[in-house]
Amino acid sequence: MIIKHPYVSEKASMDMEYEGKLQFIVDNKASKKQIAAELEKMFGQNVKSVRTLMTMKGQKKAIVCFENEKAGEEILSRLGIM
Repeated sequence: MIIKHPYVSEKASMDMEYEGKLQFIVDNKASKKQIAAELEKMFGQNVKSVRTLMTMKGQKKAIVCFENEKAGEEILSRLGIM
């Protein structure tokens, strides 16, 4: 499984609220295309863009923007975070 868990922080919640972006911790070897495909399969929402970065702890974080602006809120409510 490529997606490990959602990343929840104050900055991540601000990104979701103002820009509709969600953040996930993913497998270190996963590509952007693999991350997008997995998220589309899991949640049934089209992914607009994926940006990745390595955290100071050595984990790979993906910042995902969905085509539907309300998709982020729907996904977080499905996961029980919001």
